[in-house]
Amino acid sequence: MSRPTPRIARLAAWIAIPAALVASGLVVSQASYSAFSSTTANPTSNWTAGSVALTDDDGGTTADGSTGAAMFQATNLKPGSTGSKCIAVTSTGSLASAVKLYSSSYSTTKALGDNITLNITQGTGGGFGSCTGYTPAQGAAGAVYSGTVAGLSTAATNYGNGVGTWATVGGTTPEVRTYQVTYTVNAAATNAQQGGTAAIALTWEAQNS
Repeated sequence: MSRPTPRIARLAAWIAIPAALVASGLVVSQASYSAFSSTTANPTSNWTAGSVALTDDDGGTTADGSTGAAMFQATNLKPGSTGSKCIAVTSTGSLASAVKLYSSSYSTTKALGDNITLNITQGTGGGFGSCTGYTPAQGAAGAVYSGTVAGLSTAATNYGNGVGTWATVGGTTPEVRTYQVTYTVNAAATNAQQGGTAAIALTWEAQNS
């Protein structure tokens, strides 16, 4: 048997290289089309925060500093003078919350604030400008504060030491509580209180529970 010449051997080698590349390409091509696949997915997740929100019916007093009408503008007071007003507070927050009442500012001259008592209750009915139809809640649920104007200004100065027992349910239905504030000038006030002044601002704040 005769051996191939060097020229024939080189030619055969060059022919073998393209053939090998073609064969390799066929293997890769076959592999890329033979894989099975499967996926599963969860739809886009979403998060929305709840809210706490309070308004009152005094003409627009809110936590952002806008002001409505003051509850009292009482003048020419004397020992034994008294008066009562109501204000309705509405919660529209989606979260259950606790509502507290506190003094956000206070001033007095001639110690008049120490000689005016406040009795504050909470209940239903009535509203700003008229307590007609107001019914206080029974027992401890209706009691908010009883003491002097000066005493409220030091005992309840922020949400942490605020007074009141209103716990909102939250959701889509507004909840309303009416607060009745009654003041009485001390019948034993002396000449030292003549011409004296007292001023206090009340704030209701809700925090989610």
